[in-house]
Amino acid sequence: TEGEAVNEIVTLPANGTTEPVVIGSGRDFYAFPRVSPDGAKVSWVEWDHPNMPWDGTELVVADLAADGTASNARRMAGGPAESIYQPEWSPEGVLYLVSDRTGWWNLYQLDGTDLIPLTPMDAEFGGPAWSLDAGQYAFLSGGRIVCVYGQDGIHHLGVIEPGKPEIREVATPFTAFASIDTDGGERVAVVAGGPVIPGSVALIDMASGATEVVKRSNAAEIDPGYLSPAQPIEFPTTGGKTAHALYYAPRNRDAAAPEGELPPLLVFSHGGPTGQTTGALNLSIQYWTSRGLAVVDVNYGGSTGYGREYRERLKDNWGIVDVDDCANAARYLAGQGLVDGARMAIRGGSAGGYTTLAALTFTDVFAAGASHFGISDLETMTTDTHKFESRYLDGLVGPYPEARDIYLARSPAYHTELLSAPMIIFQGLEDKVVPPSQAEAMVAALDRKGLPYAYLAFEGEQHGFRRAENISRTLEA
Repeated sequence: TEGEAVNEIVTLPANGTTEPVVIGSGRDFYAFPRVSPDGAKVSWVEWDHPNMPWDGTELVVADLAADGTASNARRMAGGPAESIYQPEWSPEGVLYLVSDRTGWWNLYQLDGTDLIPLTPMDAEFGGPAWSLDAGQYAFLSGGRIVCVYGQDGIHHLGVIEPGKPEIREVATPFTAFASIDTDGGERVAVVAGGPVIPGSVALIDMASGATEVVKRSNAAEIDPGYLSPAQPIEFPTTGGKTAHALYYAPRNRDAAAPEGELPPLLVFSHGGPTGQTTGALNLSIQYWTSRGLAVVDVNYGGSTGYGREYRERLKDNWGIVDVDDCANAARYLAGQGLVDGARMAIRGGSAGGYTTLAALTFTDVFAAGASHFGISDLETMTTDTHKFESRYLDGLVGPYPEARDIYLARSPAYHTELLSAPMIIFQGLEDKVVPPSQAEAMVAALDRKGLPYAYLAFEGEQHGFRRAENISRTLEA
């Protein structure tokens, strides 16, 4: 597209003696450039608009010469409906990769032109490539592979032995892994969190099983008596399907609810929307559960972690499937007698803020809501964003401008007459992703309708608040 940044794959000498050599060009996006151990081959992943990397990508392998030039580039796997993730060369020079050709991101070995599955499972060994630095598997000594795989919203660490189709789970205190790597021997470095451990950098010794937490993202030590563990739930939703969420019951060792009283419920809607909420310790959730509220963190249709079919439920249906699943999670918990159906609220940030605003506009399930820098006008997201996401909504809503009517129909800013619930809106005044005008449109509508609301705008904050005092203020409000 005219005016967009140009992405290329290049080689360049580490000492800076010559100019970079372009070895891959002409595609909209490139990722995961990897050189074989002998320096004779190079591989990468490429794709074009309107696909996102979790929609369809291609694996390319080329011959690499000593002068940095490449030749004989050939497509080895992938296509418009197959997502290739994290190709890696083993120390022995074998190329491995993750593909979702079966409907699940599984590990494969490239053998000539064939992909050989290592351990076929209904589990996810990959994730959405929002960034280029995450790894879901790495190599140990003896030809072994250590990997992360997810099932039912919970991550596991496992080891695959050469020639064995089964995976051996490794016990760790973690249930959510962001990235892993190894020293090539027995030590595994992870960025991970667990039910009582916030996101941390840790080292795991595969020989002894010992785990050393090197650095925690939050140093606070909290008595487990105040922490509510995540409980994966599957609940009925629209169209005879089921959806997934993590439920957190109220928990505080020093307090108990009045006899016979059910707790209020706060529904969390994650951002992305192509992403996943995990059970790692999240103090933003524990803040509420320790104060007597139940929380359900919804992995609505369209979330990652549950296979391609589940991920594609949001195709052309953003603002419908996610809203239905959040509402149905709340209804389910009320129907199970776990929460008070008359006291249910919803909150979310960014894309989750859009789901929150849409749920408050187009349903009557929630008594209140909180939007953190949420999208109220989908149309603006097609014209004022960066290259990577500039065609994202083609798959979530429809091609623009051909589908403009759908964008307007699903934008809460154009249907404020339907609002009936009070809300609080948080916005960073320096936000370039979701500008303050989106929040201000909702505030004006609430004012016109005479609905109770609060609007907290923060100077100097962008897309996601960084300052401790502002994060505390949003919780207290």
